[in-house]
Amino acid sequence: MARLKITQVRSKIGGKQNQRDSLRSLGLKRIGDVVVKEDRPEIRGMVAVVTHLVDVEEVD
Repeated sequence: MARLKITQVRSKIGGKQNQRDSLRSLGLKRIGDVVVKEDRPEIRGMVAVVTHLVDVEEVD
């Protein structure tokens, strides 16, 4: 199964509560943090909420 490399590139300050919650659920706490998650619909949904705050790459 594919994996997603998610990097936080912008601050969550000033964002809506659901965006801050999504970043926290993904495991991102500060700019520059990187997590690798399985490519699942739940993860894709959280990424969709914060697309303007993160960069996403597919990793094998």
